[in-house]
Amino acid sequence: MSKHSTRVTICGEDYTIRSDVPPERTRAVAAHVDKAIREVMGSAAVVESHKAAILAALSITDALFQEREERSELAESMQALSSEMRRWLPPGKRGEKA
Repeated sequence: MSKHSTRVTICGEDYTIRSDVPPERTRAVAAHVDKAIREVMGSAAVVESHKAAILAALSITDALFQEREERSELAESMQALSSEMRRWLPPGKRGEKA
């Protein structure tokens, strides 16, 4: 993969991000981080951007962990449903070895 250099602005500071992902994705991620930091700064008594960045990182990471847990629960549910449905299939269609 080729590296892309993408300029983004987060909380009024310009950064050049070098990554393998397309520039559109880098800009979307940076916009999400910028929004999260600004929300922290707007809703709390946090004025210092580095403290707001830490709180925003915690919030973003919590959302990531929640999504991972939900994805895991969904995968488990799908596996259980698949096993249940397999019982209803004729033996030749179950993917079992004879």
